[in-house]
Amino acid sequence: MNGAQALIRTLVGAGVDVCFANPGTSEMHFVAALDDVPEMRGVLTLFEGVATGAADGYARMAGRPAATLLHLGPGMGNGLANLHNARRGKAPLLNVVGDHARSHKRLDAPLESDIDAVAGTVSTWVRRSLSPADVAADAAEAVAAIATGGIATLILPADVSWEDGAEVADAQPVRPVPHVAPSVVDDVAAVLRDGEDVVLFLGGDVMTADGQLAAAQVAAGTGARLMSETFAARSARGAGLPDLHRLPYPPEMAMAALAGTKHLVLAGATAPVHFFGYPGTPGQPVPEDCTVHVLSRPGEDGVAALRALAQAVAPDAEPEVAEFERPELPTGELTPRAMAAVVGALLPENAIVVDEALTSGVGLTEMTSTGPRHDWLALTGGAIGDGLPMALGAAVACPDRPVIGIQADGSAMYTISALWSYAREQADITTIICDNGSYAILEHELEKVGAASDGERARKLLDLGGPGLDFVSIAQGMGVPATRATTAEELAEQLQKALAEPGPHLIDAVLR
Repeated sequence: MNGAQALIRTLVGAGVDVCFANPGTSEMHFVAALDDVPEMRGVLTLFEGVATGAADGYARMAGRPAATLLHLGPGMGNGLANLHNARRGKAPLLNVVGDHARSHKRLDAPLESDIDAVAGTVSTWVRRSLSPADVAADAAEAVAAIATGGIATLILPADVSWEDGAEVADAQPVRPVPHVAPSVVDDVAAVLRDGEDVVLFLGGDVMTADGQLAAAQVAAGTGARLMSETFAARSARGAGLPDLHRLPYPPEMAMAALAGTKHLVLAGATAPVHFFGYPGTPGQPVPEDCTVHVLSRPGEDGVAALRALAQAVAPDAEPEVAEFERPELPTGELTPRAMAAVVGALLPENAIVVDEALTSGVGLTEMTSTGPRHDWLALTGGAIGDGLPMALGAAVACPDRPVIGIQADGSAMYTISALWSYAREQADITTIICDNGSYAILEHELEKVGAASDGERARKLLDLGGPGLDFVSIAQGMGVPATRATTAEELAEQLQKALAEPGPHLIDAVLR
């Protein structure tokens, strides 16, 4: 068999059976081989940033890698922003990047580039398969290398794809997740017994239901406060879980949230820092007199560490959890808080919420925190344009669960072609566009960095008007049924209808 056939069969054998693709000439033998391996599902996207973002969303929900198929260095370059988000969220993801045939490399063809260098900026594992005999073993090693998180990039020369002489490789054993040493648990237990102000700061793998409940048991028995990362990759939420507050995004609010903390205990998270530096503001919200302790690092078994800690300091404590409660359906003007209340009032059981609401998300986590159990996916790396693709990946990973994307209007335009893939795959995704007609987050940033002015030319770079964006027409033009809501009542009616019908829907929520 040829290299492409052996590669795909090896990937399927290793548990990678979905590929989000935007192929070109160098990848045509991989495309053709999909007919020989029907177990591999190919999902076409019209832009590489959609492919990489969808693979990120898939990995977060499936707990195993998806593959992307990208065309040469420029194709990978187009996908880098959402690979950055995946890297920050520790998602397992495998890029297959086609390259020129080996004999063609020396000719410096127009699309020639240093793919290895581009891949190295986001990948924990990079390899170029140099012969058909190598490609399957390289693929098996790549999957094993990222099983617990990380990005692998396998560079596949076109002639390695088309030449015969390849054989399928067996899946490689996966290294087990490392456990936290008992001495580390003992050290943190001693800190908790001292009685000083402690914040247990959660992220990564401990944002599951089991991890949060173990952390809440520690808090109930010791008085420690619970807080989570601002943008956790995947969070379990809803009634029956602790009402876990996220560290606020704005620096002044984040510093206020941690003020007075004497000990910050990290469980699955890294120590928080502000997204940007601001004049006269410290780079991190942790107080200068606060000691940071690491219970578990990303990639370690944080849930087991929290359970051991709970047994050490609070064996009989009962975690405090939220009772089921929904907000009332609002009426009247469609503000961001009214939109949040509509989502909270109508949120389905077992939904997946993909949050790229940005400044329009005021009240969104609050209004949904005590509703039905659901999963929440956030913008881990801050590179906007991940929301629409992540929703696609989540829907492919969990076709039996409703997906709701809460999407800011400006960042939606980065990867708007994801809607076409929604329609093609008939993915059960309801998208609410937070339509405020501006890059509102940048308006805030302009002021915070001390660059605010009344200049017309500066304002134009943050205004999405002239012409305005018609999201209903855009969605309908790509095959997604769409409506526009200008009041809270209209949004509620349209959201109820969209959730009751299978397949994709978009609601343009015009916010006041």
